[in-house]
Amino acid sequence: MTQVTSGVQDTAIPGGGAGPDLRVDLAPHNARELILRNPILAASGTFGYGTEYSGLLDVQALGAIVSKGVTYRRRRGAPMPRIAETPAGMLNAIGLQNPGIKGVIAKYPPIWSRWAVPVIVNLAGDSVAEFAEMAAILDEVTGVAGLELNVSCPNVAAGGMFFGCDPDLAAEVTAAVRAATSLPVIVKLTPNVTDIVTIARAVVDAGADSLSLINTLLGMAIDTHRRRPVLGNLMGGLSGPATKPIAVRMVYQVAGAVEVPIIGLGGIATLEDALEFFMAGATAVQVGTATFANPVAMPTILDGLSQWLAREGFSSVREIIGLANERVLARAAEAQ
Repeated sequence: MTQVTSGVQDTAIPGGGAGPDLRVDLAPHNARELILRNPILAASGTFGYGTEYSGLLDVQALGAIVSKGVTYRRRRGAPMPRIAETPAGMLNAIGLQNPGIKGVIAKYPPIWSRWAVPVIVNLAGDSVAEFAEMAAILDEVTGVAGLELNVSCPNVAAGGMFFGCDPDLAAEVTAAVRAATSLPVIVKLTPNVTDIVTIARAVVDAGADSLSLINTLLGMAIDTHRRRPVLGNLMGGLSGPATKPIAVRMVYQVAGAVEVPIIGLGGIATLEDALEFFMAGATAVQVGTATFANPVAMPTILDGLSQWLAREGFSSVREIIGLANERVLARAAEAQ
């Protein structure tokens, strides 16, 4: 497993010397920076708050951990059952069960502040004001390295509309958070839209330091014996291998349209999956559903990435970002 120490990332390759440089910067224009030792992140909602997996793998070896979604007030979550297996992934409707921002701050940042791995807090608000207030509260909390905005949450003030489905609303949330904090701001985009590029451009113009995509696809399953929906919430988020081609396509489109780092996620379970995202234009990737079936999926991908880069003659992971994306390559050529 890749070993991480405080300071510069150091990668050891079996049978060889120091490996390729795996460092990536997710907030190159933010004074507080978000430089990761490697580009493999734990996705929100699949890794708890980081402490839950500490007995199964070396969490310090990861590039970053994205926390479970945090809301302003405590939430009990959706009715049971909340998870359903599908032929190529899973449906979930957890309902953002969490102790609320005050409960999270009281328990987890004191732990995170002792870790070398950065922790990014995923925020889910019911209104623009809630997003901004939570961002302001976390601005100077030791142990918080950045914020990921879940704009796929229902906007109560706008009749249940999703923030992430409307470019103006998504931009409004982003701008409000940007004004409330100096922390790096990542906006997590929903795939449940007709034009994800328009949404991406809107939030970047509003101040997003980087983007993560995609969130889950809206899905449903029916229990034919009971003749009822499987999930207690009726519908849920589809994740896993079935979503990967859609996610790769959207990362490709967005990376060619905006000039901020992209974090790709959706069905990543192997090194080959991660490489597709990097070559589509992602600077980093998040692994989520795969962790449930294989708790060591992330360190396995990380070790494989280092070895693959060395074997293929690359000195840095940054050299493969956008290799299959003509627009990303053309933009890089113009910058030289």
